[in-house]
Amino acid sequence: MPVIAFDELLQHIPARARVLGLDLGEKTIGVAISDRDRRVASPVETIKRTKFTQDAERLAAICAEREVRALILGLPVNMQGEEGRRCQATRQFARNLVNKAGVTLPIAFWDERLSTQAVERVLIGDADMNRRDRAKVVDQMAAAYILQGALDRLTDPSERD
Repeated sequence: MPVIAFDELLQHIPARARVLGLDLGEKTIGVAISDRDRRVASPVETIKRTKFTQDAERLAAICAEREVRALILGLPVNMQGEEGRRCQATRQFARNLVNKAGVTLPIAFWDERLSTQAVERVLIGDADMNRRDRAKVVDQMAAAYILQGALDRLTDPSERD
């Protein structure tokens, strides 16, 4: 299945289906998953990026193990809402998942502006974590933050255009 518009996602997945959220960084991929009712996002792991093939294999394994039916990738638009180099890299990663890795799950994007900064604030303030401990979880927590925003939009009809 090709990359689809976010607002079309529900048309392509069963009523009860897990969704995987990804926060793509240059060195890591934060991974989070929803429950089957798509109400709660939970952090899963942080994948240390190596080669695309290995990264895609790990994502495919997570999808198979956890019966994932769709992927949501955080799209790092800038504060003005414009897409730069990082957005292009994220869109290319999604195309590569489809064209090179053979991913057949629907893939949609979700605006991730300030997600990592928001998570960092929580981990520093509320959780009082030191830098080393934050580094271990920030990417997967950012993925959960991104995914939760998308899930909230999917389950709240008043938010739809």
